[in-house]
Amino acid sequence: MFRTVPVFGADQRSVAEVLRGAMNGKTNNHGTITLATGNASTTTLYDERISPDSKIILIPFSDAAEADSAPYGAFSNNNGQTATSTATTDVVEFDTTEQSNGVYLSNTTRIYVRNAGIYNLQYSLQLQNSNNDAEYADVWFRKNGVDVVDSASRFGLPARKSTGDPSHLIGAMNIFLDLAANDYVELAGSVSNTTVALEYIAANVSIPRPAIPAVIFTVNYVAPMAYSNVYVSAQAKGSATISHYANSTADKTYAYVIVG
Repeated sequence: MFRTVPVFGADQRSVAEVLRGAMNGKTNNHGTITLATGNASTTTLYDERISPDSKIILIPFSDAAEADSAPYGAFSNNNGQTATSTATTDVVEFDTTEQSNGVYLSNTTRIYVRNAGIYNLQYSLQLQNSNNDAEYADVWFRKNGVDVVDSASRFGLPARKSTGDPSHLIGAMNIFLDLAANDYVELAGSVSNTTVALEYIAANVSIPRPAIPAVIFTVNYVAPMAYSNVYVSAQAKGSATISHYANSTADKTYAYVIVG
């Protein structure tokens, strides 16, 4: 804490010293705050200098805060999946979380977001057809269990090459989708024949090459840099509410300056 002038005034030298310090930036209207964890999306800042009309400036003040990024997630299926029948809609399953920050997998099919915003959803499907005839797969997005309008794609697969040697095709697509906090998305599909499947191909050490997932699904928040999403959403005398992305990272600390 820098020296201040007493409520009832001080001698001329003391006043000059405090004023000179203030002009050089030595003021007490600042501090630090560490964001709450446990996927909290708000943190309360307590400071007696805050008033309803104060302006509060927030600046990243730790490595964790500086390295923060907008929500994202990457998920895959490393076992493959076959269709139930040609008369039903199947939902694509995932068994691996590759990366996750504010986006998470639940019930093997649902990808949830913790923060509201516009997201870019993208998938890559390793499709195979083991039939002697050409077949197809229709794939589309669902939001909270409801089909997303105009989001379907048809992927045509040629007939198998020979017995035990199916044809292959990568089906890929992406869309932007407006999601509220705790919304979830899914991939749904149907096939012209149950010979069409999502195929996982294990790594080949003799070539060598890595494994080929049956599905890769990525979700990323379409937004500017993450620290711009840390802001004061409400304030009163002596406290303020700091809103931010759902946080599970420790030591995410911001410095603040109070003006007014």
